[in-house]
Amino acid sequence: MKLVAVSAGLSTPSSTRLLADRLAESARGELAAQGHDVQVDVIELRELAVAVANNLVTGFPSPPLAAAIDAVTGAHGLIAVTPVFTASYSGLFKSFFDLIDPDALTGKPVLIGATGGTARHSLVLEHALRPLFAYLRAGVVPTAVYAASEDWGSGGDEYTEGLPARIRRAAGELAAVMAARPAEETAEDDITALERQLSDLRFD
Repeated sequence: MKLVAVSAGLSTPSSTRLLADRLAESARGELAAQGHDVQVDVIELRELAVAVANNLVTGFPSPPLAAAIDAVTGAHGLIAVTPVFTASYSGLFKSFFDLIDPDALTGKPVLIGATGGTARHSLVLEHALRPLFAYLRAGVVPTAVYAASEDWGSGGDEYTEGLPARIRRAAGELAAVMAARPAEETAEDDITALERQLSDLRFD
């Protein structure tokens, strides 16, 4: 089983990459506990920025970019994490997914995440990322994860879940959908199965 995480962080080290790694490891752990052998690959879009720009101009991907696109489209599950720029996903993040065939993510389980300096940008997950993957007909799990600067090292309180709890919750949802998905389903069957699986997820 292949799980691919896409990180659009621009700095090194990157909180976006850190969130992608933690989500991927949590999902891998959930799947491993159910007896699944999971291969996790992380794609750093920062390393592909020039190739993405060239592809937009020429229409031809470089070999590393083509390999990244193939990894995303061929994965059994996808984690997509972006930093917040101007109250939305980054341009690099959007440009990469613009290069993917509109039908290539149909029915694919996706966990979305974002990072930013303040919690005030957390709605970017609902007004930008979720509509993007809905357009691509992917199956986005109910829980999305936003990590503001103050969330790192925070365990939450009696009223709110801390970042570690939200990571476990979202990763558990992704793992549940991936594990329940028969490998032989067709794309149209994938959509029906995902709708059923997502509706079965419980939040208590």
